[in-house]
Amino acid sequence: MAEVRDVIIIGSGPAGFTAAIYAARANLAPLVIEGFGAGGQLMLTTDVENYPGFPDGVQGPDMLEMFRSQAKRFGAEMITADADRVDLSMRPFRVWVDDDEHRARSLIIATGATARWLGLPSEERLRGYGVSSCATCDGFFFKDQPVVVVGGGDSAAEEALFLARMASKVTLVHRRDELRASKIMADRLLAHELIEPRWNAVVEEAVGEGAVEAVRVRDVVTGEIEDIPAAAMFVAIGHDPTSGLFAGQIERDEGGYIVTDGTHTSVDGVFAAGDVQDMVYRQAVTAAGSGCMAAIDAERWLEEQTTSSQTLVAHEEG
Repeated sequence: MAEVRDVIIIGSGPAGFTAAIYAARANLAPLVIEGFGAGGQLMLTTDVENYPGFPDGVQGPDMLEMFRSQAKRFGAEMITADADRVDLSMRPFRVWVDDDEHRARSLIIATGATARWLGLPSEERLRGYGVSSCATCDGFFFKDQPVVVVGGGDSAAEEALFLARMASKVTLVHRRDELRASKIMADRLLAHELIEPRWNAVVEEAVGEGAVEAVRVRDVVTGEIEDIPAAAMFVAIGHDPTSGLFAGQIERDEGGYIVTDGTHTSVDGVFAAGDVQDMVYRQAVTAAGSGCMAAIDAERWLEEQTTSSQTLVAHEEG
């Protein structure tokens, strides 16, 4: 039988590694199942300039390696592989990696979320060089320059309104002739003098060699092709939480995000942190903060279980 650990952390990135740092410092000897895509969305980020403590900025992969090294320094054990399945129906909880079973008294889920992309070769080639899925993260790099936002929902409207604070012009490309965003968001967007909707259009290509220079769109009604000058293209067509592993075992909302009260999930002893339960902020710093919270919550929960067991034994012996 596999030893029963105090805590297993599934996922890495700022949430998972911060949880590992705090859990390791609390002598919980955490096992971190990083996943093959260890690090999450920060691995695709070239420059991070809004994380406190890095006044000159830092490369996303470099930041994650610092997180990982710090967790290992305090004794966290890492497995660079994906968790295949879990069983949260009994205690200890069980997690399988390939054919190996791992057991733990508590579990922290930090599997993150992934941005939806258009699936264009040029989009992948220029990701981090003008192609982004996060205006809050990258908008500052394109101050006083024209940018394009792709999408028509609330996320796209929020991105466009945020970018309009700094860009010289924001073109919103949407495949339909009206927004899917809520009325209040749509009204704000359409009333903004720096935002120009490009209706009935789909993106064909992000144009540029080393960086985005324009966004090529096709009118779905006329078939006309047009290059919109832009220094960046922000894709805002939604995110998908990486929570399928826990389907049917834990409460999720209609979008697949794990439902939490703080970091507590619907299963006692299971906690969630980062983008897998946060559809609002989706920032490295907020993910790290919730990873800290999850580790502290797990530590306190484990202490409560120990105290309850000791009290029960004492009562039975008495």
